[in-house]
Amino acid sequence: MNKPLPISTGHSACPHDCPSTCALDVEILDGGRIGRVRGAAENDYTAGVICAKVARYAERIHHANRLLKPLQRVGEKGSGEWREISWNDALDLIAEKFLAAEIAHGPEAVWPYQYAGTMGLVQRDGIHRLRHAKRYSGQFDSICTNMAWTGWFAGAGAMRGSDPREIAKSDCVVIWGTNAVATQVNVMTHAARARKERGAKIVVVDIYDNATMKQADLALKLRPGTDAALACALMHVAFRDGTADRDYLARYTDDPAGLEAHLASRTPEWAASITGLAVEEIEAFAALVGATPKTFFRLGYGFTRQRNGVVAMHAAMSVPAVYGHWRHEGGGAFHSNSDIFGLDKSQIMGSAYRDPSVRYLDQSRIGAVLTGDREALSGGPPVTAMLIQNTNPANVCPEQRLVRQGLLRDDLFVAVHEQFMTDTARLADLVIPATMFLEHDDIYRGGGQNHIVLGPKLVDPPATVRTNHFVVEELAKRLGVSDRPGFGKSERELIDAMLKASGEPGGFEALKAGRWIDKQPDFATAHFLSGFGWPDGKFRFTPDWAGSMAPNRPPESLGPQGPYRDLPAFPDHVELIETTDSAHPYRLATAPARQFLNSTFAETDGSRSREGGPVLTIHPEDAAREGFEDGAIVTLGNRRGAVRLKLAVSDAVKPGVLVHEGLWANSDFLDGEGINVLTGADPVAPFGGAAFHDNRVWVRG
Repeated sequence: MNKPLPISTGHSACPHDCPSTCALDVEILDGGRIGRVRGAAENDYTAGVICAKVARYAERIHHANRLLKPLQRVGEKGSGEWREISWNDALDLIAEKFLAAEIAHGPEAVWPYQYAGTMGLVQRDGIHRLRHAKRYSGQFDSICTNMAWTGWFAGAGAMRGSDPREIAKSDCVVIWGTNAVATQVNVMTHAARARKERGAKIVVVDIYDNATMKQADLALKLRPGTDAALACALMHVAFRDGTADRDYLARYTDDPAGLEAHLASRTPEWAASITGLAVEEIEAFAALVGATPKTFFRLGYGFTRQRNGVVAMHAAMSVPAVYGHWRHEGGGAFHSNSDIFGLDKSQIMGSAYRDPSVRYLDQSRIGAVLTGDREALSGGPPVTAMLIQNTNPANVCPEQRLVRQGLLRDDLFVAVHEQFMTDTARLADLVIPATMFLEHDDIYRGGGQNHIVLGPKLVDPPATVRTNHFVVEELAKRLGVSDRPGFGKSERELIDAMLKASGEPGGFEALKAGRWIDKQPDFATAHFLSGFGWPDGKFRFTPDWAGSMAPNRPPESLGPQGPYRDLPAFPDHVELIETTDSAHPYRLATAPARQFLNSTFAETDGSRSREGGPVLTIHPEDAAREGFEDGAIVTLGNRRGAVRLKLAVSDAVKPGVLVHEGLWANSDFLDGEGINVLTGADPVAPFGGAAFHDNRVWVRG
């Protein structure tokens, strides 16, 4: 049978929680279907390359198991017994339950819970407009970026860095703590170009032989949670061997003499004992970056998802400051460009009527919140009603058993607006079907790059499916706040108003014609040659960890976050991680899978077949000591719980380290519980966050 030919090509942006935010060209087929999705070649960051899972998006948007009707629970919670109801009845029910919660306990008993299933600014952030208008509980977004952003900001004082396209102009690309092949493929596009055109070396720092490490010229496989020790040794060698840029240090950093004295004992031998690397590996890395002015450090999120992750990020980004790499095009460092876009989202979010006295609840601690922990509730009322959009907490959040226990409370009403019957939707009282990104208008900004990208509606959704924006607007009418500013406008009107308020006078139509806006700052600003973001313009080797300036500081109502008093005065390794003991001899990291994106794509056949199933990777020495064979079924556990899954024996991991890739549905595990049963929700110092890759565990046959 011949494949249908495209009748047109539409232009969009990837909506998923990936720093690349790729610009897309989408084949539109007859009958309102889509065909192949490709990266936009004209966009100089996407450069025509996207990940395979998004290229197969037709498999997802046209999936046979997609949710298409509102469903109300009729059996016990989690029983899977539903009846179809109308959209009007579903929205009336949500409003009725929200009003009942407000009458019984006050408006803070309602918690709109959302995150990054879509990165579109209208469809993702519009729920805050309803939250603020009704004075519902706020949400502290701690689950993803907090450790990485706090560590970066502690040094730079701003969330920006070298133009990520400069990777292609580098002579050495250091990819640190991110499996870019799986999670942000465009980093590899530009690194491969540098290798081909300039002979650049690619260095990968990670904890196991993942797809990115396999492409490295120098692959450094260290123990989880030891990245700061490696960074300190690199800086020690710079001072020892005279490759530190002392002129740069004197002009642009706060205390280079203090740093040098502090690092005197942080030798490669010291770091080797902590990281598990050979001294020769550390020396080779230091020699390479010391001899290569155009060294570009691409720092990821993965290595910061430890209880010492903030310190790890700050230490790693201190390295290019010591060597003076920031001076050079193709040099310096990059993590996120979240500061550069200048978009005024106040109307979308209803910021004008946000009441600062309303409590905030930590999204990472949803298990503790829903099971009545007084501290997690900030001393306020119980949560008795929720609308969950764009996230799947029963699968993706730490302390999964607590999350499930909380969601199954009889006195808690949960409505889930979703595209598939996720683990969270299965526990809900009401499930309403959501559109996908090609079926609505939205706008995106690329934290891992430099563009604002429009994602206009390209195809009609199924007739029974509704946008996030529609749900927020309809609930506002039923809850009596639809007359507040920002309500009553279409997605396009909100995008147009936001762009014009942000200094883009052409608004929606101009962006539609141009497809994207390049917001990259000039070279001196991006490389901090006009000064870092602190008042004195200096890079801070000596962070004020408890200071007031942070990109995502938790509200005062949440109190202190983690053991911040134990954070070091200078870059250093600190043992805040879950170290092994006799009862828990292994360290577990729950790394991302290439074919999934968090729990998204775990429902598509193409992604599932390529990933195979939940697997735990163990080193051959450990397997032999435990008496395990490849393919055996084992139980993996700690004080939080246990899961059963298949074992793979491989030297891709270090002895003492276990790796599980991907957020498989809980039902894909042998006992119906997912990997986040094992992860903790204790806040990471100094400003919170979830340490997903920092778990000590035992494993048994």
